[in-house]
Amino acid sequence: MKLTRIYKKFMVFFVVTAVGGLLYAWQLHHPEGDTPISEVHRQFPKARRGKTPKKTPRRLNQSKARDPVEVYSRVRPLESPDVPLCLKITGPSTVQLSPPENSQAFRNGQYKESTHTFKTVFGPDSSQKALFDTIALPLVEDLLLGRNGLIFMYGITSSGKTHTMQGTAQDSGILPRCLDVLFNSLGELQAKKYVFKPDRANGLEVQTEADAMMERQKKELLPIMQKPSGTPRRKDKDDYSRIIRVPDTTKVGGVVEDNVYSVFVSYVEIYNNYIYDLLEELPVTTPTKKMFRLTANENNGSLPSKSLREDSNHNMYVANCNEVEVKTADDAFAVFLRGQRQRKVAHTKLNTESSRSHSVFNIRLAQAPLDAVGEEVIQDKGAIILSQLALVDLAGSERTGRTKTSGDRLREAGNINASLMTLRTCIEILRDNQTNGANKIVPYRDSKVTHLFKNYFDGEGKVRMVVCVNPKAADYDETTHVMRFAEVTQEVQVARPTAPKIDNFTPGRRKAHQMYRKMLEQEGTPTSRPSSHPSPPAVITLGPPFPSLQMRDPNEDVIANLVTFLDQREKRRNILNSERERKEAEFRTRLEESELEMEADKKKIQEQQKEIEKYRRRMRSLDSDKQNSSRNHDEACKVMQSELDNKENKLQKEMLEKDKLRLALRGVQQSEKERWEKEMEKRIKAVRMEYENKLWVKSAQLDQLKQIVCGSGRGDVTEGLTMAADEITMDEVEETESAPNPAAPLNRSQSPPPKRTAPPVRIKHRRSRSSSNSTWVDHKPASTLDTETILQPIGLKKRKTVNTPSVKDLKNTDNYMVTHQEEDSRGEVETKIYKADVIPTRGGGRAVQFTDVEQLKTGSPSNSPTATTSGRKRKSDEDREGARSKEDVEARCSYGYESKAGQSQSAVRHTVPSKKYKK
Repeated sequence: MKLTRIYKKFMVFFVVTAVGGLLYAWQLHHPEGDTPISEVHRQFPKARRGKTPKKTPRRLNQSKARDPVEVYSRVRPLESPDVPLCLKITGPSTVQLSPPENSQAFRNGQYKESTHTFKTVFGPDSSQKALFDTIALPLVEDLLLGRNGLIFMYGITSSGKTHTMQGTAQDSGILPRCLDVLFNSLGELQAKKYVFKPDRANGLEVQTEADAMMERQKKELLPIMQKPSGTPRRKDKDDYSRIIRVPDTTKVGGVVEDNVYSVFVSYVEIYNNYIYDLLEELPVTTPTKKMFRLTANENNGSLPSKSLREDSNHNMYVANCNEVEVKTADDAFAVFLRGQRQRKVAHTKLNTESSRSHSVFNIRLAQAPLDAVGEEVIQDKGAIILSQLALVDLAGSERTGRTKTSGDRLREAGNINASLMTLRTCIEILRDNQTNGANKIVPYRDSKVTHLFKNYFDGEGKVRMVVCVNPKAADYDETTHVMRFAEVTQEVQVARPTAPKIDNFTPGRRKAHQMYRKMLEQEGTPTSRPSSHPSPPAVITLGPPFPSLQMRDPNEDVIANLVTFLDQREKRRNILNSERERKEAEFRTRLEESELEMEADKKKIQEQQKEIEKYRRRMRSLDSDKQNSSRNHDEACKVMQSELDNKENKLQKEMLEKDKLRLALRGVQQSEKERWEKEMEKRIKAVRMEYENKLWVKSAQLDQLKQIVCGSGRGDVTEGLTMAADEITMDEVEETESAPNPAAPLNRSQSPPPKRTAPPVRIKHRRSRSSSNSTWVDHKPASTLDTETILQPIGLKKRKTVNTPSVKDLKNTDNYMVTHQEEDSRGEVETKIYKADVIPTRGGGRAVQFTDVEQLKTGSPSNSPTATTSGRKRKSDEDREGARSKEDVEARCSYGYESKAGQSQSAVRHTVPSKKYKK
């Protein structure tokens, strides 16, 4: 009966609440009047447990309502009032730029001032609160309603972008205020941790609270219990609990009470066009000297880069990126600071902490409706609604001439400028496609920044840009480019996103379930879920309270009643004491058993720890042996490699030496061959000339003999002598010809008489030109030796000896001669005199034309052919040799060698001997 009454009360309350919710919702949607019941049923169907339609990917649709990209400007306050300015705020949404005299625009002749318009301009005195309420607060409201949003900071280096995004501990920026407002608005509507679980494909999975509790114990409690106790270490210097931050207390509406929410945050950076997860833990390795040299900003050098993927809804996301579920704003901000420690920051000339990468802090909000009872979340993945807010801090564009960067900083600046240029190109092509109806391909893939956020420009959410400006005059040229890009960005139209439909269940389910549980607790009835609501422990008492001690009746025995009551109370107390003692004994026994078990477990743990320590020592020894062996192996490899290199170098040197020696020997062989060929030619020529002289001598003797015989008048004798002389002459010729080849057979046949060669120029004998009386220029080199021969050229009375003739020497002469000496095959000095005529030319110069050659030889008497080997001679032999020597001299004097210009060999000319030698 009691349960029936409670159930009736609950049903009445539930019906009243549902009807009130329906009426309230109808008034919100139709404030002007009533509507038919059919319309109410159509808009609020019966509560059912079904799937919500999936959010289809949004594409560009010209029929959709479109909104321009909202661009805001914030002017950074100056550090000193004496700094010259180039920017002036002329209105709540306009600024004016004036070119200073030292700017490049002023030097190029651009003196006009330019005015630029924005959605709102925030001056140097504007607060972070005003900036957040205008720019980011509407996007937080859209985030709770299931819409996406993007805020990115743009500007040159040292313009205040990071300060606008992060702020300070006392005056928070956009990012901390977004977290504060989000968690303030959610309140107690958050789901238990691990109810929503990322599926590593840009989606989420949902599980029951029991599964979530098991996973929570597995990931949070077990690591703490398994962690070995030891000496407490000093807290890290980056302990986030010590940071005192002033939170923002603003709340926004639009939160559906019948939904449960979970917040996930991720933090990545785009450094040198590579994506790195700043929340990824560094791999634990053995510390080395190189690791100790790393600073906090250099740790992401060892982080692996991530890639971009496209999910089933054609949305871009970072694959394998860590998403941390947070339950408070402080937890989310601690995650941000943990990732901020690994971000790339460097010192430049214009900024002490210049961002060297583009950072993206992504806030994802998952919401799903409760079931029809209002107790647990619907176990349907399709019912989950995801929305995200991306907060992007773009690195500032910079000129290397001003920042004075080099090395890695120069490469970082180049990649930053290239990515910003790609962003500008995409914005310009989008504007051209929208305004001019063009169909150009937007190059989103040229940069990771544009590729990651291309869905926002295609209509996946609102896009807002904050242009941070430094009003210093030195930054005028860079600020001008930023203003032009801001004007182009404002002309881009983005499709207006629509909020997804949350659920089709009856509103007020959560409150109805809470009231039902409260009523059950008030009635003292156990709920149907004892695991979640355990019953209270039993109350132990000594009995009813003391009786009244007032005596209302004289016959009433108050003392006896009190004694009886005290006796019963004492008995109950004794029973309870005995029960307590029994339970204490049981508890003591159990405690002792547990202590014994614990001692046994401790011993086992100690033994296991000893084993572990032994294995650790063994592992350390093995590691050291491995390192030593690897070190020895490396050293041996290096030594062997060096030896191999040395041997290779030595072998190459030997091969080079052999090649050089081979070439040298080949050259020597070739030169020796040529020298011996020349020498053999000279010797053959000398032998040939010698034999020709002998033949001519013999023929001359025979002619003389013939003349003598013919003069005596004896015909027979003459004929016989002639024939005998011919036979003797031919025999001698054959002997001389066959002398070099003794193996050749003797030929006794008569050979034809030798033919005389024709003279080269003319037959008429002429005297040597050296006998003329003209002036001769004798070109005699300094290496010419004086032969001291008896026979010398005559007629050279007027001659001028020079070592190196010049034009002046040949100007006043008609004759020229040059002396050349060389060693013949016998080792004797041979002198040749080349004679020439000096002829005047038409141009007024002098030309030399060689016409004659004279040859002079020196010889030893011991080398003459008439010398004999024997020292003693007979008188008849001496007479015969004297006559022969006379004849030889006569014969030699009757022949001479003459060479003309243009002839390769000397010609032999015969001269008839004088008549005095014919007697």
